[in-house]
Amino acid sequence: MRTYGVAITIPEPHGAALQERRAAFGDPMAGAIPPHVTLLPPTVVSPQGREVFEDHLVQVAAAHAPFRMVLAGTGTFRPISPVVFVQVSQGISSCERLEFAVRSGPVERPLDFPYHPHVTVAHHLDDDALDAAFADLADFRADFEVTSFELFRHDTDDVWRPLRSFTLGG
Repeated sequence: MRTYGVAITIPEPHGAALQERRAAFGDPMAGAIPPHVTLLPPTVVSPQGREVFEDHLVQVAAAHAPFRMVLAGTGTFRPISPVVFVQVSQGISSCERLEFAVRSGPVERPLDFPYHPHVTVAHHLDDDALDAAFADLADFRADFEVTSFELFRHDTDDVWRPLRSFTLGG
């Protein structure tokens, strides 16, 4: 059994800038997790189920058109969860449709929290570091076209490794 996730990877130069800031805040996962908007959180898939899952992702990608995404400002899930994130301010409904389609396939699973597209920039840090992340990226803005999403494998070293990209085509 392996753990997989599906996400929209934030393109360069924005991805590198966010990863650099996450590292500067002291988040130990900065180098292990590329900046992304999650479509399917870590999910266990059997070896025999992976091919069916990837075929499903091909169908999902083909059925959804590319879309514009704007990231702007920060938000937080505190006090529920010690997370600071960059907000998706345009492209939310497209992310929601993709997330629903991905999760309604062969790896259908409940979520721990309601789906809220975002890019995590600080997680499980002390309040001062979370406050610094919130303030530091308050004026962050990125505008780009989303043309694909990626399948990631989550290894035992906690590194997320991209396995395959799925081009949007609808």
